[in-house]
Order: sequence, then structure tokens, then C-alpha cells
Amino acid sequence: MENLFSELSAKWPCAFVARTEAGKFTGGLISEKYLANLDSAGKGPEGRIRCGRKIVYPVAEFVKWLEKRSAVVPGRKQKSEAAQ
Repeated sequence: MENLFSELSAKWPCAFVARTEAGKFTGGLISEKYLANLDSAGKGPEGRIRCGRKIVYPVAEFVKWLEKRSAVVPGRKQKSEAAQ
């Protein structure tokens, strides 16, 4: 799982991820509004920076936050496997 998010950060062209670009960074996993709600509840990524009206996150902190919130979902067993 960690390699997946590291690959995202390696391809990102900037040292920061703007809150408005969170969806683009994650491929649609996290929306701007959801991230804003998490920030207001104190559950968003650490190290956020306000620059004018924009909120940005250091890429490394954003990736760390994604890794903490993510887990691999185990595959489901086929019905024939479950019956055995």
C-alpha cells in the first residue's frame, strides 16, 4: 500500500497538494469538500498551510495521512471455496 502512495507523490509536479487538487492527486478518492470537513474536525493532514484563500498540504504529510487512513481489503472467497 505504501508504494502506491509513494508513486503518487513521485509523479506529482509540486512539493504541495492544494486542497482543490486533492481529488486529482488521489484519482478521485478524496474530494475537496470532504477534506475541508476533516480539517475542521481536526482529522485532516498535518502541516496545512494557508496561502491567501487556498489551503495546501506538503506532499509528504498528505501521503502519510493517506497511508494512515488506508488498508488493504482482503479478497472474498468464492462460494465453492467456502463450501469446502
